Amino acid sequence: MSVALLVITHNRIGAELLTTATRMLGQCPLAADTLDVSEYDDPDQLHARALAIANAIDDGSGVLILTDLFGSTPSNVANRIRSGHEVRVLAGVNLPMLVRALNYASLELDAIAEKALSGGREGVMLCP
Repeated sequence: MSVALLVITHNRIGAELLTTATRMLGQCPLAADTLDVSEYDDPDQLHARALAIANAIDDGSGVLILTDLFGSTPSNVANRIRSGHEVRVLAGVNLPMLVRALNYASLELDAIAEKALSGGREGVMLCP
């Protein structure tokens, strides 16, 4: 059993990040899926789709949801899933965050969420 990963973002940001991270690592070590959100999508329908995806990929270990912008529709959809599910939501997804989560796929939900968060923070820097 392992934590599942759901990336909910505007347009195809999450799908492209997941594809890139998977290619870098040579595989995706956990159950993962993405949900693309456009400005034309109905939030209630998005919630239903996100919930269906989370239910499909969760083996009982919980779901880590990465989203792009706190307070935006993808983030709001992600946070609505939290009720009734073992879910952690991180906003501000970036490639270092995603790679860190995939590299620590064997950890439990809270630990993998912390690793992903630290990867996201440490991966952002001003280059000299």
